[in-house]
Amino acid sequence: MERLTALVLFVLVTCLSCKQEEANEKPIVIDEEAQHQKLVSEVEAELKKAGYMTFNYVDEKTKDTVIMQQYFIAFLKSGPNRDQPKEVADSLQNLHLEHLGRMYELGYADISGPFGDDGEIRGITIYNTPTQQMADSLANLDPMVQAGRLQIEIHPWWAAKGFPLR
Repeated sequence: MERLTALVLFVLVTCLSCKQEEANEKPIVIDEEAQHQKLVSEVEAELKKAGYMTFNYVDEKTKDTVIMQQYFIAFLKSGPNRDQPKEVADSLQNLHLEHLGRMYELGYADISGPFGDDGEIRGITIYNTPTQQMADSLANLDPMVQAGRLQIEIHPWWAAKGFPLR
């Protein structure tokens, strides 16, 4: 099992380091303090230069210009191979959590979490990537997906740039 863990981590690091070399596929992480000092047009220009899709609108109540950015939601659904022994399933769960943590640390995923019921959709991850293809590639690096315990379904999703969850 240690060899599997090492192999998965090697593949993940190799794939991510290749992806980071392509300037137009790096995630944009804008410092909240610096964002307030930039013009909306500057923030949008940075996002568009990096390959992100955006649009903006004026909030009628506040008169602020809000930048909307396209993200990608990965629905993690029950996969066809969920009958592994407990020790294998536990190991895959640990690798899954490591993968999601790494996606967050690298700026590719903004939030992940399981659903509270025992339905077909097990959880979600919101990817902050310029393209759906990149989000799909990163989601499919998840060891739970590779083992068949989970499968991925990705949809484009729009949200206001910089707005926190409440």
